[in-house]
Amino acid sequence: MEKKKANGFALLPILVFLVLYLGSGIYFEYINPVEGGMGFYIMSVVVSFVIALIVALVQNKDLTFDEKIHVCATGIGDDNITIMIFIFLVAGAFSGIASASGGASSTAYMLLSIIPVQFAIPGIFLIACLISMAMGTSCGTITVLAPIALAISQSTGLNLALCIGTVVGGSMFGDNLSFVSDTTIAATKTQGVPMQAKFKANFKIALPAAAVTLIVLLIFSFNSGVADFSIDSFNIIQTIPYFVVLIAAICGVNVFVALVGGTVLFFIIGLLTKSLTIATAFSAMGDGTTGMFETLVVAILVAAIGALIKENGGFEAILELIKKSFKGTKGGMLGVGLLVLLMDIATANNTVAIVVAAPIAKDISKDYKIPAKQTASLLDTFSCIGQGLIPYGAQLLIAAGIAGISTLKIMPFLFYQFALLLSVLFFIATYKKGKEVEGHMAGHGMDN
Repeated sequence: MEKKKANGFALLPILVFLVLYLGSGIYFEYINPVEGGMGFYIMSVVVSFVIALIVALVQNKDLTFDEKIHVCATGIGDDNITIMIFIFLVAGAFSGIASASGGASSTAYMLLSIIPVQFAIPGIFLIACLISMAMGTSCGTITVLAPIALAISQSTGLNLALCIGTVVGGSMFGDNLSFVSDTTIAATKTQGVPMQAKFKANFKIALPAAAVTLIVLLIFSFNSGVADFSIDSFNIIQTIPYFVVLIAAICGVNVFVALVGGTVLFFIIGLLTKSLTIATAFSAMGDGTTGMFETLVVAILVAAIGALIKENGGFEAILELIKKSFKGTKGGMLGVGLLVLLMDIATANNTVAIVVAAPIAKDISKDYKIPAKQTASLLDTFSCIGQGLIPYGAQLLIAAGIAGISTLKIMPFLFYQFALLLSVLFFIATYKKGKEVEGHMAGHGMDN
């Protein structure tokens, strides 16, 4: 296959997207705020990418329009993109029925009921970690737990920003590691590695960060005086599907089987506990899949734009820049991390950032001899660091909205995100390539 000639001009669609999406976000959030609206979500990410796609289509006069459409179709028809789309749909149905059945809130309150009041903050961090691991969504976890954190703060006198920041941190732990997280799906499918391999590589980075965070929160707990607080009632039966899916995923059960099985369990248990009717169950699954539509459309648009940029030599230009700036395997790993981190800061969406950066990261991975599982881990980790720290990201905006405080007040208490950044930088600095032999196509298009 003929190597494409580096062409920096081919990156213009990305610049157009950044100017439109990030520029409009800054304008409507800080310069001319819209009352009752989130500035960074006024300009639709879909619309921004459609305009960027149009720019990509008018480039490269050596190709006819039909040839460009074929390039787009080839990118969209990639096996990993197709699998990723199917999993997004099933994951949406699972998340929707989990919330509607009361499973998410019951799980949170059940775990909170066994935690001593003195350790409410470290406890809610662990609960957020567990629920986000099971749900695979940081926004969903924050939506469930932020009201509980608010109640804890009001009842105990603990710092509200600390309580909310703890929830956000725990939610990013699961967003980064969960088998059903869209970031995990995107990172593994685009790099062609099994989820279990990525999980093992990722866990070595995330566990130390979580441990450090827990220690910091324990120190806060010992130095804080708290009063008693009450929790809402829960149904332990409603928690069963979460733990079944979590155990199944860790044991290596196919992600489709795990998600479909969990959805069916929530359906059955919801009917048995009368938290759902047949009508509300199907409605909840519909709402869940509908909630994934923007992600699906973005994945399709990004695949098309990425294929055109690659065809026009844009990826080669980025590779040349990274090769000039970073040397050796460690430098390549840092280059992958910086690439996806910058994309997340620009797009305020970690899944989008991964999908955009993934093709370039895969090429870097091959050139710098970085194991594919490490590349997938770095993509997911750095994107979640960025997403969990930016004040205009959905996670902090949702949390701040529920708590009624500014995102900037929460940021100093995002201990897990800061710890995760230090952990991944330490991992890269001390990385030693072992005797493992891992083909970059191992597990391509497959998931066990």
